Amino acid sequence: MSLESRIENSITRVFKAVFPNTTNHYDTLFGGTAMQLMDEVAFITATRFSRQKMVTVSSDKIDFKKPIPHGTIIELIGKVTYLGNTSIKVRVDIFIEKMYDDTREKAVTGEFTFVAINENKSAEKIIVD
Repeated sequence: MSLESRIENSITRVFKAVFPNTTNHYDTLFGGTAMQLMDEVAFITATRFSRQKMVTVSSDKIDFKKPIPHGTIIELIGKVTYLGNTSIKVRVDIFIEKMYDDTREKAVTGEFTFVAINENKSAEKIIVD
């Protein structure tokens, strides 16, 4: 399988409804909750790409472009953007959709770096056929 096919096949999409228990006093999604969801989607993407044990080693610039109000649907999309010997970078975008119309806009973007590890928890080469 080509590298491009592996990247396409590992794209991860997760939908969530934003309920009041996940929002702050402004009735928008907590930033920390958004980051947790993004890290989880990035982890799934990196694991689906590599099929190896992966751990988060950093989160790079995370841009909160728009607040995410309660009562909306969000879609998180993870895609591999860089492949090193032992590391993978994954970009995660969060899109907001209003529940009762077709409006959709990008709210958050961030990059996460993962490293493949072995049973001794040491960095391991990412195997690409």
